[in-house]
Amino acid sequence: MPDLTRTAKLALRDQLLAARRRIPVLDLGEAARATAEHLLALEEVRRAATVAAYVSVSHEPGTGPLLEALAASGTRVLLPVVLPGMDLDWAAYAGPDDLRPARNLLEPAGARLGVEAVAGADVVLVPGLAVGRDGTRLGRGAGCYDRALARLPRDTFTCVVLHRGEVLDAVPAEPHDVPVAAAVTPDGVLRLPARS
Repeated sequence: MPDLTRTAKLALRDQLLAARRRIPVLDLGEAARATAEHLLALEEVRRAATVAAYVSVSHEPGTGPLLEALAASGTRVLLPVVLPGMDLDWAAYAGPDDLRPARNLLEPAGARLGVEAVAGADVVLVPGLAVGRDGTRLGRGAGCYDRALARLPRDTFTCVVLHRGEVLDAVPAEPHDVPVAAAVTPDGVLRLPARS
């Protein structure tokens, strides 16, 4: 018998990815700037010494303006490096010229800090395709970020970065899915139930 939750996740992923491909490139840039403004206005981000984030690619919600603003403010930014087993190592962001292509992503070329480095971040910004109002995040299915989120201290502020229309009433969930505390879109930040 097929796993109905996994089947539901696959169908929802396909639907969301198709919708993302229809977003005009001009809209992507404007949305990235608006999203960065919302995040930079958050108290958790303003007071953070270290923010773990990621480099957006393709039709993902843009993170370029945010990364540049964080680096310019003196905030230490950690970016993920995907390991062969689909876990995430981390390295410090040293600017856009330090990024290298790997697995259809952009990763920092600097020294690797280990999979536990994310636990030292004050704020963790994660990619996703959608989030339910209970904080359940729908990712791409590899489990990379669920592993990283499971390593965080309980009070770490976690936020999924999304496009408009990707905050849903509910998304299919499995036991390994780790909820997030907030979602940000170009329209603002939505606080979600605290991580349990």
